[in-house]
Amino acid sequence: MMISIEAKTEGLIAAVFTPFDPRGRLALCRIAEYASFLIDNRLQGVFVAGTTGESLSLRSEERKELADAWIRSAKGRLRVIVHVGHNCLDEAQELAEHAQNIGADAVSAMPPCFFRPQNLEDLVGWCAAIAQASPKVPFYYYHIPSMTGVQIAVPEFIRQAKETIPNFAGVKFTHEDLAEYQRAVETDKRLDILFGRDELLLSGLQAGAYGAVGSTYNFAAPLYQALIQAYRQSDLIRAQQLQQEACRMIDLCREAGGHILAAFKALMAWVGVDCGPARPPLRNLSIQQKERLIHTLAQTLPENRWSRPNQKTTMLAE
Repeated sequence: MMISIEAKTEGLIAAVFTPFDPRGRLALCRIAEYASFLIDNRLQGVFVAGTTGESLSLRSEERKELADAWIRSAKGRLRVIVHVGHNCLDEAQELAEHAQNIGADAVSAMPPCFFRPQNLEDLVGWCAAIAQASPKVPFYYYHIPSMTGVQIAVPEFIRQAKETIPNFAGVKFTHEDLAEYQRAVETDKRLDILFGRDELLLSGLQAGAYGAVGSTYNFAAPLYQALIQAYRQSDLIRAQQLQQEACRMIDLCREAGGHILAAFKALMAWVGVDCGPARPPLRNLSIQQKERLIHTLAQTLPENRWSRPNQKTTMLAE
């Protein structure tokens, strides 16, 4: 089922946050509004239960409920890619089968991060076993060595995977090695190599990216859409300025005092979509830290960089 270049993902895919209530329980009732918010801000799709979605902090049953809620809420208006990676192969296969059965557009899986594949053949075999559980939908390998510790040559993975996995569609490439990303793109141009580092989006476009998956696209989509437009118009000075703004925004979130995902969730509340706290062991920001972060960002970036609706007075309680 190798996809053609005409079917490639183009534009921004939001790596969506998992909404929790103040006690840390799933808040699925917020997803319909969340989906409409992304559609209004011209996102092309969602990557559900990935790193941003705190997938490995969720029970498998919660992940199924989350995927189901997103597919119901997207209603064909957003492309839904469901991450099904798990440290237990049986669980990953069950999640993949479930995603296919409820109508996901694609599934993706990162490798296990405790007992890791020892070589490329082991990794391809692991991915093949997951992909076989959802043979009717495209499968994306999720390459994120900073979290999994699995360091492989992605171009070589592609060469082996496309011979072994009938529904192999491409890679979600979340890594800083731009030379390797470009080699991955060029290995087989029929495949969809999604770029996964928001702070390097311009470099990803220059290396051949069509589509990108990222956390900050949730709340700052206009910033990145302007960057893409500037790049397509060959205005590299403008594109570089916008990329620098994105990097500054991400740096401020990283420095806010809690985990960066908790800072991102605070910004989601600020722009009008309350996704609640992050789950332990991630450290949430205090009310004062949230207020300081939002005040600084409001002074740093123009108002038209943020996704709408922009309810700046919305704050999350501890």
